[in-house]
Order: sequence, then structure tokens, then C-alpha cells
Amino acid sequence: MPLDLTTILAAHTRIRSHIHRTPVLTSASLDAANGGTLFFKCENFQKVGAFKARGATNAVFLLTPAEAAHGVATHSSGNHAAALARAARLRGIPAYIVMPSNSAKSKIRNVEAYGGRITFCEPTQQAREAACAKVIAETGAAMIHPFTDERVMAGQGTAVLELLEDAPALDLILCPVGGGGLLAGTAIAAKGVRPSIQVIAVEPSGAGDAAQSFQAGHIVPLDHAATIADGLRTTVGAPNFAIMQRHVDGVITVSEDSIVAAMRRIWETLKIVVEPSGAVPYAALLEKKLDVTGRRVGLILTGGNVDLDALPWVLK
Repeated sequence: MPLDLTTILAAHTRIRSHIHRTPVLTSASLDAANGGTLFFKCENFQKVGAFKARGATNAVFLLTPAEAAHGVATHSSGNHAAALARAARLRGIPAYIVMPSNSAKSKIRNVEAYGGRITFCEPTQQAREAACAKVIAETGAAMIHPFTDERVMAGQGTAVLELLEDAPALDLILCPVGGGGLLAGTAIAAKGVRPSIQVIAVEPSGAGDAAQSFQAGHIVPLDHAATIADGLRTTVGAPNFAIMQRHVDGVITVSEDSIVAAMRRIWETLKIVVEPSGAVPYAALLEKKLDVTGRRVGLILTGGNVDLDALPWVLK
């Protein structure tokens, strides 16, 4: 299916009864600290605790009966895994999930709670793909890729449709990037609704393949991811990168210290739980990587699945 504003609008109609319309929060103190007006789209309040519920639900409910007959499969570090397990349960089909062995315990518990059948693998992209291919060969399940599937991208883009309804006339959206599913949906939805808007991707410097790829003009594979933001430890997908090149205005990298500081600032100021991957956009503002003075800025807080026994500022 083509990924455009029409398919994202259709995805929103398809999934709206199965997801939360998450709130948009503001903070006068954070506005004052940054010089702009900030709007935080709180996908940490989404079903399964992350925006991934949108894309997985759209993909599963687009399957034909024949495609869905043997269930669905994917590989994921956690949030897409839980989202796919939940969507499969809503449709009454099994979900086979390959997870890296170093996945956060809270995310493993989420997948198990939704009935996902987990296979663990080594924490490399090659191991994830090989284990998932084996599972599909054994079960006949339909693959729902966490970010290169256009059905998933369309679902993820619905978050920005809501954001632009609740906070119109935004000048800029800051979006985390790992594989690029959310970024692709965000960029197409945002530019489709408001062509003048800027979309900036943000990622950890310890997993900075999107920034390197964007600058080089071709995909630079991520050899090793060294970041607390576990949802962003993957190489950007090929179709996602193509969309980035056409619709994204820039990519910013941020340090681990800034991610932890941003996470803590959001917890303390907005009084909400946000995971490291979700704090990455605000980290770009903490580092003063761009000037937002006088601008209306949307930030997507992508999830809130945190291991409360391993908070980064406590461990440090």
C-alpha cells in the first residue's frame, strides 16, 4: 500500500476504537527554559505504553482472513512486540515474537501479558532476523515488520494527525528515530496537513546511523548501538530512509547524559513516566542543538515502559 496522507487518515479511522487518543501536555516552565511553546504528545499513555500500538493494530486489522490464519510474527526489543501481541489478541490470532536477550524486563512482561509467544535471540540485527525467519518457516505466520511495513508506518502517523488537531499551527516537530517507522509516518502526515512545517529527527549519538546516513545520502549500517534508549538501537530501514530523504529536514544526535537529564526533567516537570527513547527529542533542546525561540514545537514522547528497578539516575 502507498504511504500518503490518505492512507494515514484511513488508518486513523480503522484503529481509533482500539487505541487511546493520547493527551498533549504543556509546561510554562519548560517553555520559559527554551524560549518556545512546547507541545508534548504523550504516547506513554497509549495502549501497551507506547505509540507502537497504532502501527501494529493497523497492520493486523488490514490482514485478509487467509493472511491472518496462521498468526503474525515479528522481531522487536519490546514495544512493537507488545503492540503486535495485543493486536493479535484483539483479532483472535497468535503472535510469535522474537526478542533480543537484553530486552528490558518491563517490556518482556508486557509481551507475556498480551499472550505473545516469545523466542529470545542474541542482541544483533542479524540474529533477530534469522530467528524470526525460522519462526515464520515453522508456523506460517505473517510477518509484521516493526518499521519497514507501510501498514505500520501509516498507523504510526496517526499520532501526528491528533497532535496537529490539538496543537494547530506548529512550526516544528521533533521525532525520535530508530528504524524510522514513526518518523516516516510523522513526516508524511505532518507535511500533508501543514506543508510548511519542519520535521527534525533526533537519535542517540551512540546509535547515530540515521544522522550519518542522512549526511552521506545512503544507508550507513549501525554496527554497534551503545545507548540507554533501547527502542532506538537499530539501523534505519531502506523504505524509511527514502522517506527521510524526501520529507525530513534534518537529523540531530544527542548524548547519553542529555537523554538521562531530559528523561528526569520530563518526569519532574510534567509528572509523567517517559522511557529514554521518548526523552530523546527533549534532549535536543537541552543541548541547544536548535533555536526554538518564538516557535511552536511538537515533541513526541514515544513511550513509558521503564524498568523502575533500574532508573538511570539511581544507577549512576
